[in-house]
Amino acid sequence: MKTQVHDQVRYIEVDENSEGQRLDNFLMSQLKGVPKGHIYKIIRRGEVRINKGRIKNVYRLKLNDVVRIPPVRIDEKDESKPAKWMIQSIEKRIIHEDKDLLVLNKPSGIAVHGGTANNHGVIDALRFLRPDERYLELAHRLDKATSGCLMIAKNRKMLNGLQSLLRNRTINKTYTALVCGVIHQASITVKAPLEKRTLDSGEHRVRVHPEGKKSETTYEKIQSYKNATLVYASPKTGRTHQIRVHAKHLGHAIAGDERYSSPSQYKQYRENGLKRLFLHASKLNFIHPLTDEKMSFEAPLDAELKSFLKQL
Repeated sequence: MKTQVHDQVRYIEVDENSEGQRLDNFLMSQLKGVPKGHIYKIIRRGEVRINKGRIKNVYRLKLNDVVRIPPVRIDEKDESKPAKWMIQSIEKRIIHEDKDLLVLNKPSGIAVHGGTANNHGVIDALRFLRPDERYLELAHRLDKATSGCLMIAKNRKMLNGLQSLLRNRTINKTYTALVCGVIHQASITVKAPLEKRTLDSGEHRVRVHPEGKKSETTYEKIQSYKNATLVYASPKTGRTHQIRVHAKHLGHAIAGDERYSSPSQYKQYRENGLKRLFLHASKLNFIHPLTDEKMSFEAPLDAELKSFLKQL
């Protein structure tokens, strides 16, 4: 059974609160509850238009742009509230909150946005937890399988400020990862261009390709094990799946990576008790864009990852 979210075409003029926002993010805020995959589909079909013209999902809105949003239908189940276990898990993992910013230690296995395969994501659970907050938007993303520090802006000025810092690469992000095999260097930097394509489902596939976008990641060894190495990974650019694909390019795919490690590697770690991707966004450091205050956040490794390291 279907239920209509919007039963007629809408035309929305972009104001200062939406200026600079990516089209796909803008549509997600306008079409709450609609799966991300469906939003990408209506953009590709040309049903979404800006100033009467077709446009790509990465287009950044300009002041006074007129956005055409078509009628959209979704399954009734997509309008239900997030699951109780998800809400409880998210609530326990808030590590910072003030009037401008919320920082979450995102659990592995929960997508940041609801989509075709996920009725609800982190942002949906937070909006349910904070019904009086008029504005909650993701400042950046983490893969569904990745845990750790995730920033959510509580007003448009903060979102613009954080996204400006991200574009200018002035937010220092550090991830903790376990990679397959032994890395002998204390530090190694990968500068390999990455190419991304989006499937009809909204899923991403990324590979190293000479015509891809400039990308850079530094890996620093923390500890070596018999057939694995614990590292800090610091991405200098913010490409999709960057740390995972660069690790594979090194010949040291991340442990538990179903998509980018070999089937034998994935099977071996799973049989040894690692049931998830060993990638955790452990630290964030930046200057607050509104107050100029130094901000520093750290999310400890999840118990299951600590337990696996002890086993090694």
